[in-house]
Amino acid sequence: MLSWTLTFLIVAIIAAMLGFTGIAGAAAEIAKIIFFVFLVLLLISLVAGALRGRPPL
Repeated sequence: MLSWTLTFLIVAIIAAMLGFTGIAGAAAEIAKIIFFVFLVLLLISLVAGALRGRPPL
């Protein structure tokens, strides 16, 4: 999932350099959403692992 975030971030940067502001903004928003979903899933995974008594990483 983090690789999708990086992909959309790179697309946003390239589109911004080429002047495609609509595409750059959309790709940046998608990258932000996916990144925050990744963080939420990471936190849920860490909490679940802590409740089971296993080491978090």
